[in-house]
Parts: sequence; structure tokens; C-alpha cells
Amino acid sequence: MAKPATPKPAKKKAPATAPRETVSALDRGLALLHCFDAGQRALGASDLARLTGIPRPSVIRLAATLVAHRLLRVEPGGERYLLGAGVVSLAHQFLTGLDLRAAARGPMQALAERSGGSVYLAVRDGLEMVLVEACRSPTTMLAARLDVGSRVPLPNSALGRAWLGALDDAQRQPVLDALRRLHGAEWPALEAGLQRALAEQARSGWCSSAGAFHREINSVAVAMRDARGDLVAFNCGGPAFSFGEERLRREIGPALRDTVRAIAAETGSQLIGDN
Repeated sequence: MAKPATPKPAKKKAPATAPRETVSALDRGLALLHCFDAGQRALGASDLARLTGIPRPSVIRLAATLVAHRLLRVEPGGERYLLGAGVVSLAHQFLTGLDLRAAARGPMQALAERSGGSVYLAVRDGLEMVLVEACRSPTTMLAARLDVGSRVPLPNSALGRAWLGALDDAQRQPVLDALRRLHGAEWPALEAGLQRALAEQARSGWCSSAGAFHREINSVAVAMRDARGDLVAFNCGGPAFSFGEERLRREIGPALRDTVRAIAAETGSQLIGDN
């Protein structure tokens, strides 16, 4: 799967519907951290104020606090901020807590090499899926690659569709409502593709994304409930010219389900759709 072109960054304000018990200063500090991504590696105080809507003097005070806790650092010889080593430490603690990754890595790599594509494991974060493991074939022809920490959208990625398909109607509807508010006029087209994928998942046990997330990438995904009860999703895919829709249905989908079924047996998890 290739990462699509980075869109113009939107403002990243703390949610207006945040629960009353949240601390507004912490919400604002976290909003600053969320401004940093692959396309926004170094940001000045004015940039952060523009992206979050937080006044610049407040940004400077919040950033100083984050620097003190090593979550941000000041760019050498400059006035811009970069993510600090403290973020890496927190991410490491999160990833090392996912025992599933260690058990999944070998089977995922084997499938990547057999298929000639990429295999990912992801968890949900808000209205996106975040990759926590990534395996790929040495012969993959993808120039741009997703990796651990990359994010993909719920409604048009195979990973997101598989995760949504694993929910019951009552659990899924609030997420769909949030996606509708987020995407506005784009939602009807996104929803149509999503509903087709959910119907496919109900029939076959996997769902696909053929050019929906990236026009040159096709993939299939399945969902699994891990031993802790959390929903995760796996996918396998690659360039559309070698991962055509017929191959996805005939070969890749069944191979992915077999791989994830073996991981589930090893980890005390449950492949969604297996009884």
C-alpha cells in the first residue's frame, strides 16, 4: 500500500465535545502534539497556533511544558519544535505491551513473501487505523510504503472496513455518525463503498479496498478479537497490476484468513467470522 499525497493540514483543535472531566490545558497540549506528522516534522509557535486555534502566547507556554517533559524539543539552531524522545518512549511502552505483535510477525512475513505484497496489523485510534506491525516482501514494487505508526482512514481502507464490519449495528452506528460529520459532502460516496465492503465481508469473511484508499493499491483485510477482547485488523495487498480483484477473491483473501486463523489459535484470539 502506498501512502497518498499529504493533504493540506486542517486545524487540530481539542474536541468541542470533550467530556467535562477532561483538563482543558492537557487537551490543548495534546492538540499541539497531534499537529506533528510525516508532512509536519518541524513547526514554529505560529504554525501551532494556526493549526490548533490556540493563541500564540499559550502555545509558547504549552510547548515549554512539553519540552520540559521531553515530548517536544527545540530544533537545533532554530525556533521551531520537533517531537521529543519522550514520545518514542511512550510509543515503545505501548508497542511492547502488544504481545500479539511478536506472535503475528512470523506468519505475517511469510504471507508477505508468498504473495509478493505487504501485510499489516492495525488497531483503531479515533476515526483512523494505526499500523502497529508491518511486513513486506523483499520483491515488492511499492516505492512509497506505510510503516509502523502510519495511519489510514476507517471508511475507505481495507483495514478500517474490516474493523467496522466486526462491530454489531449498535456499536457501528455512532462511528458512522462521526464519520458522516467528519466527511460532509464526501460521505455518500464513501458510505456506498463501505457498505459494499461490509456486504462482501458478511459473504466471504474478508473485505477489500480496490483503489479506494489509494488508486494504485488493492488489498483485503480481516478482523480479529484478541485475547484481551480488543478488535484488531490485518490486511494483505499491493500494486493493483499484480493484486487484481480476481486474485484478491481467489487467493489473497483465503490466504489472509488462514494466516490470521493460525495467529488467533496461537494467541487465544478469535478470527471474526469463525465459530
